[in-house]
Amino acid sequence: MLTNGKPRVRPPILLDEHVIDVVSDSGEGAQRCGQTFAAIAARSGHGIWTVEIIPAEIRPPARSIAGASGIRVRIASADVTNGGDAADLVVAFNDQVLRGRLRAKELRPGCVVLLEDKWRTDADPDVAAAYSQLHDELSADGFVVHEVPMERECRRLVDDPWRGKNMFVLGLLCRVYDLDLALAREQVAMTFAKKSAEVIATNQDLLEAGWAWADEHLDLRFSIPTTQVDEARIVVNGNTALGLGVMASGMEVCAMYPITPATSASHYLSSVFERVGGVVHQAEDEIAAATFAIGASYAGKCAVTITSGPGLSLKQEALGLAVMGEIPLVVLDVQRGGPSTGQPTKAEQGDLLSAMFGSHGDAPKVVMAAADIEDCFYSVITARKIAETYNMVVVVLTDASLATAQQAFRRPEFSTDWLAPPIDQRPVPAGARPYDWDEHTGLARRFIPGQPGGMHCLTGLAHDRDSTVAYDPDVNQEAIRMRSLRLAALQRTLRPPTVRGDQEGELLVVGWGSTRGAIAEAVERVRADGHRVGALHLRFLQPLAPGIGEHLARFDRVLAVENNWSDRLEDPMIDDENRRYGNLAWLLRARYLVDVDCWGEAKGQPLQPGVIEAAIRTRLTQRVEVPR
Repeated sequence: MLTNGKPRVRPPILLDEHVIDVVSDSGEGAQRCGQTFAAIAARSGHGIWTVEIIPAEIRPPARSIAGASGIRVRIASADVTNGGDAADLVVAFNDQVLRGRLRAKELRPGCVVLLEDKWRTDADPDVAAAYSQLHDELSADGFVVHEVPMERECRRLVDDPWRGKNMFVLGLLCRVYDLDLALAREQVAMTFAKKSAEVIATNQDLLEAGWAWADEHLDLRFSIPTTQVDEARIVVNGNTALGLGVMASGMEVCAMYPITPATSASHYLSSVFERVGGVVHQAEDEIAAATFAIGASYAGKCAVTITSGPGLSLKQEALGLAVMGEIPLVVLDVQRGGPSTGQPTKAEQGDLLSAMFGSHGDAPKVVMAAADIEDCFYSVITARKIAETYNMVVVVLTDASLATAQQAFRRPEFSTDWLAPPIDQRPVPAGARPYDWDEHTGLARRFIPGQPGGMHCLTGLAHDRDSTVAYDPDVNQEAIRMRSLRLAALQRTLRPPTVRGDQEGELLVVGWGSTRGAIAEAVERVRADGHRVGALHLRFLQPLAPGIGEHLARFDRVLAVENNWSDRLEDPMIDDENRRYGNLAWLLRARYLVDVDCWGEAKGQPLQPGVIEAAIRTRLTQRVEVPR
């Protein structure tokens, strides 16, 4: 209803949270819009989590259903740990990217739609007809559609609206969600800090134009209470957190080869690493990156190599060399969809077994998985300390959903405990041997090239305690035993993981990596209905921490939830004898001899609490005979 030509604005609708999608063609800046909006919300005291919407192609055709590029922002009154379920509000720069989100079932029934209206009068009659058809379908299906003249309004300020709509939409969203305009202006200035003053001013003008248009034309206001935060916080994505962790750990060398979705971690390091004395080496391929890092570590600098699934496959032989030579090394694997080229821009948890067992022969490696953005930072610090303490390869698994997601967390305060002690380069004591393994832990002193008295020959061949090539069967087995003992020694130092929710009962849901927040939220929803369900999240996958078996035994059933494929028993071809299990389910069944069920999806997107909740409820309705 209009009053004096303006909509009569109702009081803001109070909400605990909302999920917002911003989608466009590639290159129109929807992701920057959402990232800036999330940063403003976080600085305002809201909990936020973002999920980037990335098309499979680098630059798909304009107005293509499969080419939606953008971002999801979950904004809440308290901290959130995942992107939530379907969107409550969507801003679409054209009708076809919006149709793509509809087909993916990413919009709630009754979702508010803010849609660029320029296509209604497009010169191409087919384009205009497609727009009108979708608009009418949305209205008929109960969606709340608002047509927004984004291009027309932006042309008042810029000649090329293609590069201005995102900031106009940012202003619109800030008005709809009652965020402070002055703070938004400040954040826009930070977003474009490397640009000229003129560029910053233009984008601030576009921001204000979006705010003003929404204020005048939209009868739509939401208010999400904020939580008072007394601690300093940062808002970064997972790949930036990895880069920060590399620097905070004291590592000085990063060797990499560009690969999606890991590349931005290396790009970030390239822009800042030199300031703290670090070096980023871009090798000619993945194998060279791994061997460069191994060489740097052998020379006394614990190094890191950053990659994704296909790169991890290529590095495996070199990682075997690091295991055989007992050279510390950190590997950061930002997982993506596979196999082969697979889905380079999509999320999946498909590399766990490859990280553990991908090398030929017995090559024990430590394998960890980061659970959220903050954990991306601290996992790298932990990995470096383990690598140098045990002279081992440590693989840290993240994935595409963490790589680009943003989260606000407490600003880390540097601690010298994060750093490894200086390398002992004193002359090697007389009689010391390059691999003088401790009988109980398998550990041996690390020799650094150039140490007086430490000269020896190192190869990838089997060797004895003097690093002499050895084909004797007993000597070979002794070396294998010593390398394996280190995993046991590390396992003795790990804290048992804790169960969230019920400590015993009907079902225990077990996960790893980026699924933690979605699993925890799904479990709490089910517990609210009176079910006795717990959630157990694993940070260390090799070695597994102590106490897990006792947790499994206290529940009638165990369900491993993962973002990878596992066969469904409802498929008529699948039975208990031919079913393929998810990665974690394989491990738990083999280690603890427990009948672990599994559920997963491999759709190339983060698991949502709602779909996990549905899987849990299905298991709870199935009868199960429990041996007593």
